[in-house]
Amino acid sequence: MHAFPHLYQASASAQPTSTVAVTSPGLSGLTTDAPAEFDGPGDLWSPETLLTAAVANCFILTFRAIAKASRFEWTSLDCRAEGSLDRVERVTRFTAFRVMAELHIPAGGDPEQAERLLHKAEKGCLITNSFVAETTLETRVIVGAG
Repeated sequence: MHAFPHLYQASASAQPTSTVAVTSPGLSGLTTDAPAEFDGPGDLWSPETLLTAAVANCFILTFRAIAKASRFEWTSLDCRAEGSLDRVERVTRFTAFRVMAELHIPAGGDPEQAERLLHKAEKGCLITNSFVAETTLETRVIVGAG
């Protein structure tokens, strides 16, 4: 890992009625728009869906690092995240994130250790650690699945 602090860059550009082009050096660009809830088309990534996807993505990458450091064998991890957006004291913000993780481990694997590592990943996720919003984790460990 590189020394802290890390710096990440992204840019966005649009015209009055166009979609938004999101770019970052060295990465493929994304086309985004407002979600349907804000009268957007609802068929493109939005800041809200990107943020929620970042929660799921960060959870998996954090679990991967923790499992590797713990020499814990696993076969797959599926993670679904839901973000709840609300108005609080006249400010629109995310108030909660729900993370649902389904971990598959080989036959003979330790489901209790799997649960501990999943919860450790929740506590170590830098994205959710950066939020004011409450984050909850729901887990399911499946032993012997491929």
